[in-house]
Amino acid sequence: MNRAHATTLRQVDVGGQWVRVAVRPGTQDGPPLVLCNGIGASLEILQPFVDRLDPRIEVVAFDVPGVGGSPLPRLPYNFPLLARFVGRMLDSLGYERFDVLGISWGGALAQQLAFQFPRRCRRAVLAATAAGFLMVPASPAVLWKLTTPRRHRDAEFAVDNAAELYGGRLRREPELAARVLHRESRAGSRRGYLYQLLAGAGWTSLPALPLIRQPVLILAGNDDPIIPLANARAMHRLLPHSTLYVYDDGHLGLVTMAEELAPIIGEFLRDEQP
Repeated sequence: MNRAHATTLRQVDVGGQWVRVAVRPGTQDGPPLVLCNGIGASLEILQPFVDRLDPRIEVVAFDVPGVGGSPLPRLPYNFPLLARFVGRMLDSLGYERFDVLGISWGGALAQQLAFQFPRRCRRAVLAATAAGFLMVPASPAVLWKLTTPRRHRDAEFAVDNAAELYGGRLRREPELAARVLHRESRAGSRRGYLYQLLAGAGWTSLPALPLIRQPVLILAGNDDPIIPLANARAMHRLLPHSTLYVYDDGHLGLVTMAEELAPIIGEFLRDEQP
């Protein structure tokens, strides 16, 4: 069996909290790429991206507690606590240094990891994300629909609202939303979704961005109703070692444009500097 495609799924005990983890081994040694998913999304949603990523790169994906196959945590959490939890998860898996990719809500977690673990986190990829509550917001109609996990539970609702929520290719092909959000994915509990919403309440990375010294690749769609492009441009100005790549798609471009974006990300991660 090709080692690059021998993905293993397991439950990992992190201080008494079980978390569902998928590991795709890389064909060469190096830090793994840790995937931080969007709100309410299980690890399966990013599989089209993983399938197209350079097979030399090891990939670690996980379901945030309360999402997908990870049981609810005992208490709500914030991003600093969740970043510490991810660090302990990586300890349990035997990883010291790592790269991180975060999309949307997971992009906030990726920023927190880069700031909180400056020696362990080597590089960061921030896709379709922003700096927290001090951001250029989506429209009120879009924000209202994001307060519920219904799009992850109801394929028909996801298709009907794909254009308004996700933009880009899904304006022309809204039926893709059903495949992207519902193909093999596992919806978590409503309380788990609420905990994710609470984690972002009042959080912002703006003061920390100039202190993040790692190389950062920012990916942003030119038609993203959830995260307007102005947010990526603002983060690019504040992150001292960042590169901004604007792609012609919407919020889910990391999946719908995986064939274009995965090689760009792979090249960024395989760069030997530093």
